[in-house]
Amino acid sequence: MNVCILRGPRAQQSVIDRATALLKDRGVEGWEAARDGPAAAITSHLKDTALVVTLGGDGTFLAGARLAAPRGIPILGVNLGRLGFLTELEEEQLDRGLQRFLDGEYRIEERTILQVVLGRGDRTVARSIGLNEVVVDHSGAARMLRVEIDVGGQAVGVIDADGIMVATATGSTAYALASGGPILEPTLRDLVLVPMNPFALTVRPIVFPPGQDITLSVMRGPAEMRIDGRRGRSVATGDMVRCGSHPRRLKVIRFGPPEDFYRRLGEKLGWGRPLVPK
Repeated sequence: MNVCILRGPRAQQSVIDRATALLKDRGVEGWEAARDGPAAAITSHLKDTALVVTLGGDGTFLAGARLAAPRGIPILGVNLGRLGFLTELEEEQLDRGLQRFLDGEYRIEERTILQVVLGRGDRTVARSIGLNEVVVDHSGAARMLRVEIDVGGQAVGVIDADGIMVATATGSTAYALASGGPILEPTLRDLVLVPMNPFALTVRPIVFPPGQDITLSVMRGPAEMRIDGRRGRSVATGDMVRCGSHPRRLKVIRFGPPEDFYRRLGEKLGWGRPLVPK
């Protein structure tokens, strides 16, 4: 049994050493990898890995999710950043959290992973996955995009907007929320489509049930596609972005009850907290 410790840019070596020492005391091998290091160097070591521990913020957790989900490896997030909405532990809880995992005192919470394919004619230009969202927004000289939306093979409509995104339930509390989308309970399998600054006031976010692929065809571009905020990829007029759920869901280690999500909404995002005190 071994554990991957995925470190973010701000993770201090003393924290990493603490984790590896605790694992060693329990007869478990811990190996570390840099979040921004070559992906091939990390994936080659994941075959016998029982857990991915992320040391950083939500960005490091997202990177860990892309590595862990397709391989069915559970992930445990430790917050060393500012917000840490996705992570389970704060730095001071690291030791106790690892002990609880090794003792089997945890539950698994499954999250939907987004699978995205960029198509150009009969060719597949790019294929990638993400935990939060895929964003297609205007680029270069384009002032406003025109996008045709197809869901499950059925034409839904054409919208003019600065951009459009498809988010998972996990991603509904990220960029989608900032763009006016609804909050979804994170274990739901639904996908939410959120127009970004649409030309028509009646064009609003819409939630689609599980199992329906969403295709975004760029009728007027150019555009740029970003998944989980990573470096963009060019999308030309006529290109299609197909979005669906990955066959494997992310396994997230949790120590608290499912209702902790609503506590996080208040503590981390201020949801339900009055702006004006009594």
